Amino acid sequence: MMLRNTIASPPAAYAQALPRMSAAVEAGRPLVLIVDDDADVRSALYELLLSVGLDSASFATTQELLRTKLPDRPGCLILDVRMPGISGLDLQQRLIRSGNTKPIVFLTGHGDIAMTVQAMKAGAVDFLTKPVRDQALLDAVGNAIEKDIAQSAVASRVREASERFATLTPRERQVLREVAKGRLNKQIAFDLGLSEITIKLHRGNGSRKMQARSATELIRIWELLPEELRDERG
Repeated sequence: MMLRNTIASPPAAYAQALPRMSAAVEAGRPLVLIVDDDADVRSALYELLLSVGLDSASFATTQELLRTKLPDRPGCLILDVRMPGISGLDLQQRLIRSGNTKPIVFLTGHGDIAMTVQAMKAGAVDFLTKPVRDQALLDAVGNAIEKDIAQSAVASRVREASERFATLTPRERQVLREVAKGRLNKQIAFDLGLSEITIKLHRGNGSRKMQARSATELIRIWELLPEELRDERG
């Protein structure tokens, strides 16, 4: 395996130090989670990531990972495929079912085409086989971290939009829903049996609550909302 062999500090010691990190550091620095039953591989990966300034935490089994409370930080998973207990592919499916979208890079010495197809269809960033070049692995990890940061940014915008939506009155939701469809005030007024002035009032109040300065911005924010909120009938 084309990874560094020099070990400056055991991964287990680093994992134990995780709770002691400051909140500010935890919030911004990427954290790579390594799951591989081969201790030499875990150590080599830890050293490779450390050499480029990336924090990592290592686990011998997927069960060990699932039992550990981890800080909420951007990052990704490096998973072996075949391990005792829950396999890497099984863990990927379990995370998907739980709504966890943390990007995964598979690294295995036992891969085949069927496994690769399954992993990639389920959203894996890459499927690498041992031995792997250091740069190929670092490139995959970098892409995975970028993906996680982008996903987190979108999730944050969705959460903010949903919180603002919760402040709307039923009538404001009704009016803004029609605005988001591209309908004019007079059309909305006719359909709802209200005056155009009343529609403008609800539209203005709703737009301010949603922090939308234009109809175009309102539509963009509205599209961020979960489908069940956009289609809700109040």
